[in-house]
Amino acid sequence: MARTPSNMLDLGTYLPEFNLPNTTNGELVHSKNSKGHPVLVMFICNHCPFVIHVRAELARLGRDYLAKGLNIFAISSNDVESHPDDSPEKMKIEAKEAGYLFPYLYDQTQNVAKSFRAACTPDFYLFDANHKLVYRGQLDDSRPSNGLPVTGKDLRFAIDALLEGRTVSNEQKPSLGCNIKWKEDGR
Repeated sequence: MARTPSNMLDLGTYLPEFNLPNTTNGELVHSKNSKGHPVLVMFICNHCPFVIHVRAELARLGRDYLAKGLNIFAISSNDVESHPDDSPEKMKIEAKEAGYLFPYLYDQTQNVAKSFRAACTPDFYLFDANHKLVYRGQLDDSRPSNGLPVTGKDLRFAIDALLEGRTVSNEQKPSLGCNIKWKEDGR
C-alpha cells in the first residue's frame, strides 16, 4: 500500500475557489456560497484503503459539525479512466452507503486538487469564516494496519478550537494516504 504524505499548504492561505458537481444530487456547489462560514475540505475517494479505514469517522464529522455551522465538502479528484471505482456514479452510491451528509464533489479536471496542492486521500483542509487556512493535516494517528482506533482527534481538536473561538495550534501532522491518481497529461 503506497503511503503519500500531504503537502501541508501554508497556514493563512485563502480557500481556493471551486465550482464542482455534487454527485449525490447533480447540483453545482460553489465555494463562494460558504462566505462567512468556516469550511472543511476533504480530498477522499472510494477505493483508497486509508479512506475506507476512516469512512465512518468522516460520516460522524458530518453529523457532528454541519449543524454547528461548519460547511463540509468532500472532493474526489482521481482519474476515473485508471480508477473506475471512483466514478461519479459510484461516488453517489458510496456517499449513501457511508452516510455522508455533506456534498461529495467530483473534480474531473483535477484543477481543484492542484489549487489546494492536495497530494493524498484523505487530505484535510480547515478554513476559518474568513476562509483562511487554519489546519491542514491528518485526521488522527490511526492507519489501516497500525491498530490504533479511529478517533478523528487531531482534526476534531482543530474544528472545536475554531468553532469555540480559540486559536488552532500550529503543530500539525501531515495526513498520510494513497496518492491522488493524476491523469497522464496532468502532473
